[in-house]
Amino acid sequence: MNKDLKITLSELDTPVKILFTGYLTTVAIGYLFALIQILFTHGMADGKFGLSIDDIVYSYYGNRSGTVLEKKLNGSMKDKATEQENFTLMQWIRDGAEEKEFTNLKPQKIIEAKCQMCHNEGASGIPDFTKFENIKELAKQDEGATFSSLTRVSHIHLFGISFIFMFVGLIFSFSTTASSKYKSIAIGMPYAFLIIDILSWWLTKLSPMFASLIIVAGAGMGASFAFMWVVSLKEMWFINNPWFCEPGSPCQRSIKVIAEFCLNSLAFIGRIIRVEFFPKLVAMTKNAFDWLSRKFK
Repeated sequence: MNKDLKITLSELDTPVKILFTGYLTTVAIGYLFALIQILFTHGMADGKFGLSIDDIVYSYYGNRSGTVLEKKLNGSMKDKATEQENFTLMQWIRDGAEEKEFTNLKPQKIIEAKCQMCHNEGASGIPDFTKFENIKELAKQDEGATFSSLTRVSHIHLFGISFIFMFVGLIFSFSTTASSKYKSIAIGMPYAFLIIDILSWWLTKLSPMFASLIIVAGAGMGASFAFMWVVSLKEMWFINNPWFCEPGSPCQRSIKVIAEFCLNSLAFIGRIIRVEFFPKLVAMTKNAFDWLSRKFK
């Protein structure tokens, strides 16, 4: 057996290329929907569309200046009732959210008319507002994600996303664009960013100072995924592939120019990550461990 024999993406049989392309396309669409889902959940935590540091802080650490119910009334649930009704509910919350005032005054009628159509005993995944104790629980100070929910989401993300990157990395490992050294770095980066991302959730739950680490780790994962995805598809279908373009044809030269532009853009992003991002990441991680050591000393 020839130990120097290597399989490359461009030399794979067409059925295998279709298999790999189908997987890469599907996970890319899934990644896109995951980003959209983040915008519609965490991105509305501060009441404004678009992801910001405040959104991250409110989602994990909480908005300690208000309650969960107030945050929803100012955010994703703001348009479900009139401005006066929202004010009435928030005034009741700030007055102590007592059951007597709830039943004797307007809050109960507003909840029944505007909220219970969705928040009822038949709904799954959202609180049942037909029971006062569930409303009372949300009228407490907003402390962000609970430790139990962080535990659940953390293990789901670690298992699920690591499998996605395992197969994306496996496909990318057959590429020839980069040397073995740089391929190893590209394959290992998503796992490092994933661990940092999950760890930063827990750190942000303890202190809002670590919120920016979540955005940085998420951006790093996205850049790693984009690089491996572009390189893999480029080598399978667009370089030296007579099925798509004849070698040496204007079509092939155009594809090479476009591919080089994409790779140069990704390389530029990679240099920024290496020169500016990694030093900051190391410093932030060090500060996190220093802060934890002081907090629990």
